[in-house]
Amino acid sequence: MPQLGFGVWQVPDAEAAQAVGTALEAGYRSVDTAAVYGNEAGTGKGIAASGLPREDVFVTTKLWNGPGERWGRDNVLREFDASLAKLGLDYVDLYLIHWPRPMRDDYLAIWKAFEEIAASGRARAVGVSNFLPAQLERLRAESALVPAVNQVELHPLFAQAELRALHAELGIATMAWSPLGQGKDLLTRPAVLAVAEKHGRSAAQVVLRWHVQTGNIAIPKSVTPSRIRENLDVFGFELDASDMAALDALESGRRIGPDPAEFDV
Repeated sequence: MPQLGFGVWQVPDAEAAQAVGTALEAGYRSVDTAAVYGNEAGTGKGIAASGLPREDVFVTTKLWNGPGERWGRDNVLREFDASLAKLGLDYVDLYLIHWPRPMRDDYLAIWKAFEEIAASGRARAVGVSNFLPAQLERLRAESALVPAVNQVELHPLFAQAELRALHAELGIATMAWSPLGQGKDLLTRPAVLAVAEKHGRSAAQVVLRWHVQTGNIAIPKSVTPSRIRENLDVFGFELDASDMAALDALESGRRIGPDPAEFDV
């Protein structure tokens, strides 16, 4: 899985094909979507129109295990089939449970269906999103299949050191959503701007380089062609120890997005 991918959260379906096409033309080879984003169809069209061999594009989508359903095997398989149909693909490279929703106590039943999907080969790998340590430990205790990935909110303001350490112990890759902290609050911090000026790079490039050197997989999103290209151009420089320390010091312990322990809507 490429360490930098292209995220399409909040990209309207009608614009997704063009955005994905621009990203693939720029050199991205990983695209992250989800059922709840409502843009799987447009994402699939962008992949198809690129002309790239299917095996050259790493495609991730997610099960929206939302309210109004009792999530067992049949419902999970139905939703997976629907995502494949919208994407126009025979398989995805990675399929994730979007939220744990621990108050429902059904993520283990969902994971059992994910085991079946993985065994079928229609998802080359399966994983989770927004799972907390206790939920990962429960999966370890009750399933032989370790999630390939846990996609979580992660950026210098909320670096999730404890969770990343558990991922390393369990062999789970860490994937960051909102890797740029959802914008200005992070990208206008003096520490970020100082490192950016030092390297002659943008604030976003510096933060994405921090992810690369920290070992995270990141999926920045943009619909602006110049920014799409800029966000991928982070492999021609390196942050030194003082740069990394300056960005690490931004840790606030505060989330921007929902708390997975409480999120159920």
